[in-house]
Amino acid sequence: MRRIASAGVLPGTAVLLAGALIAGCSTPPKSGPAWTAEAGDSGAAPTATASPEGSASAAASAGTTPAASGSATAQPAATASAWKTFSDPAKTVVFELPETWIAQAVPPEEGTLPGAIKIEVKKPDGTFMAALRTGLPPSSADCPEDARRPYTVISSVPVELSAAGGEGTIPPRVVFRAIQGYRFFGSYGITNLIGGPDGQACELRNIVRGPAGKGDYSFGDLVSVRAFAPDEKVAPAKAFDTLEQAAKYASESADFANVQRMLMSLEIKN
Repeated sequence: MRRIASAGVLPGTAVLLAGALIAGCSTPPKSGPAWTAEAGDSGAAPTATASPEGSASAAASAGTTPAASGSATAQPAATASAWKTFSDPAKTVVFELPETWIAQAVPPEEGTLPGAIKIEVKKPDGTFMAALRTGLPPSSADCPEDARRPYTVISSVPVELSAAGGEGTIPPRVVFRAIQGYRFFGSYGITNLIGGPDGQACELRNIVRGPAGKGDYSFGDLVSVRAFAPDEKVAPAKAFDTLEQAAKYASESADFANVQRMLMSLEIKN
């Protein structure tokens, strides 16, 4: 897996996953989050605690102005005990996923660059978890001030990925963010794009600017998330009544723990 650093969290909520990796899991990262295996898989319940650190600075670098930072201790969610590695036939992308999950190549969307790929990841019951897209054409989004909505960075973890810098970018991170509409709409993915000025945005893009000529790439539940209208389909984004519910999902959900670990394992070749 890729070497990673400490996670930023919603103040007062422990989202950083920590603990000893149990036999049957893949090699743990050298620093930052580590995971315990699911209790049912190892025969013993995991025992680990997490304390957020650097909350304000991490959230700020992900593109929002955080509230006063806090600290907490929580039982982190556990990940699957057995993992496997996926690579496309050309070995341009590599990532880890739970052994029971399914990664399948599907046709990329129209408008992608030559050689683009799209990989969908689902649970055994068909539940969609994430899609990896490469060769995305560069994009920019107009965002009139009156269309901006407040958003919050709930989880933000640095990850080593090849990315183009420039104005409006940050070092790549695995993030879980929520934008406010009639509810709070949460989305996870990788990004090196600033969300928006003063903690407001029209949409939050789970996109990493790729090297020149290679196009951008995305790995997450959505390429971008916005404040949906009441009559619009929300899935695969998550909808919450409060930010506390969104933070609880990030800190306690095994699905999120598995997804975060999967996203952090991504390697882009060539």
